[in-house]
Amino acid sequence: MYRHPFPGLPGRVLEGLLNARGLARLRHAVFSRLPFPVLQSDVADVVYVTWMVDARAAAALLPAGLRVWEHDGRTPLTVLTYRHGHFGPVLAGPLRRLFPSPLQSNWRLYLDGPLPPGAPQQTVWFLENMMDSGAYVAVTRLFSDIMRTHRPARFTHGRAGNGFATRIEPGAGSAPALAYTVAPGAQPVLPPAFAAAFGSWDDAVKMLACQDAALGWSARLGKPVLSHIDLPVPLDAVQPLVPAGPVACSLLDNLPAAGEPLCFLVPRVPFRVLSEVVV
Repeated sequence: MYRHPFPGLPGRVLEGLLNARGLARLRHAVFSRLPFPVLQSDVADVVYVTWMVDARAAAALLPAGLRVWEHDGRTPLTVLTYRHGHFGPVLAGPLRRLFPSPLQSNWRLYLDGPLPPGAPQQTVWFLENMMDSGAYVAVTRLFSDIMRTHRPARFTHGRAGNGFATRIEPGAGSAPALAYTVAPGAQPVLPPAFAAAFGSWDDAVKMLACQDAALGWSARLGKPVLSHIDLPVPLDAVQPLVPAGPVACSLLDNLPAAGEPLCFLVPRVPFRVLSEVVV
């Protein structure tokens, strides 16, 4: 359920609109019969922060029938935060440069089947999505079943010296909280919990960053939703990062993590949303 970060009548009205199940069903009935408008963005400064968390606790966040990928009772939980580059429909052509470039943070788990028909092997489960733009939050909530986007009271992400700093503060809203500062790593090194689960740095990065689709849950429709994406992460451009201080993530309160997170940067990558279907 969406909860607005700032108190007052406008927020309560928006909550009622964005949480309305009848409106979601009507929109789905109309737009499911139309071609999906492919969306595109030139994404930059993508910081991945991943913990190996308790797999049983993580699996409790999934609908019945789905499994998380796991190794020795642990599974990756990834938070990736980035700035969009003119996020809008491909059909806009050169006019897409007029679209804004909001910040977004996407939180996901990694699935290990059994997956619904049409879902490729490399499919993730969307746990949370945050954006710093009220307009994009409203549009994604109204016109997408998989993007259960939240608007934090404060959301910053950008360069901090030669590293990056990210802060997500929910205020009175439904967004989770996040705070970290990361710095460049001298060389690619897997923390112990990841070294036990993956054969190499490249194996870990490939699994954590290269996906073809995402699943999520639409509470308004009471069904899972599948979205195919195109995210051609250039593995040779990935840069290692290390925490430069404490890392705080409110989701870890219920998902005990083993050791330090694995962090890395994807400087730039083109991103497209190709489809969305209720399954």
